Amino acid sequence: MRLRNLIFIGGIIAGGVAILLGPKPAFADTLKTYRCQDGSEFVVALYDYERGRTAHLQLDGKALALPKRVAMSGLRYSKDDISVTTNKAGITTLKRGKRVTECGTN
Repeated sequence: MRLRNLIFIGGIIAGGVAILLGPKPAFADTLKTYRCQDGSEFVVALYDYERGRTAHLQLDGKALALPKRVAMSGLRYSKDDISVTTNKAGITTLKRGKRVTECGTN
């Protein structure tokens, strides 16, 4: 019986250590809400652990992960027919299919 109690206590301790040292929830390091000229709105989250390789968007009620793409100037994140581009002047555009609109954080 004593051995069973020791195993039980050891299991509780090991579980507690796993909870304390386990993975932590990811919180966005950069979170911005953009409003566009066509009336659309989206939220972008960037995480430091990804080093800016992916922009996580909330657009039209859907969560999207857009990988970073090569851009002539500035930043571009794109997947399928959706892309978000910010040029060196800081102007952000949202492209959905053939529709392009300028967006800002104001």
